[in-house]
Amino acid sequence: MKTHQLTDEKIKNLLLRVQTGSFSTINTDGTPYTTPVHFVYMDNQIYIHGLPKGQKIDNSIRNDKIGFLAYDMQGFLLDPNGAVCDTNTEYESVIITGNATLVEDIEAKRIGLQNIVQKYTPHLADLILPEPMIKGTAVIQINILEVTGKYYN
Repeated sequence: MKTHQLTDEKIKNLLLRVQTGSFSTINTDGTPYTTPVHFVYMDNQIYIHGLPKGQKIDNSIRNDKIGFLAYDMQGFLLDPNGAVCDTNTEYESVIITGNATLVEDIEAKRIGLQNIVQKYTPHLADLILPEPMIKGTAVIQINILEVTGKYYN
């Protein structure tokens, strides 16, 4: 749908305001593995966090090629004559391909986690994150290689 491309500014806006995304990695057998995640967009990269062990971490370490989707469905656009096949969806979406890296630097992890706290629980953003929590939380940085955004309204 080349006629419904989001501008760079609208892509950035969507990534800043949407609450959830889908993070896709590749399993050992070549099949996709998609996980719903909370994320933050900063410095033209995506950051997600989670437990330091698990399938998304293992997959990301083994193969850094990933996909990411952020989507905002605003509602249905019903046909005024009631034709079911002419119902559409008002939405904005961003599809990203990139490379995932496990963030090891403690200060970089702190910054990523503080930005996640600021986005999801701004009333707690002034609290200092405990060092053991930072060390015990995995932070994945997605280096964006390609991004496309689409909308329909």
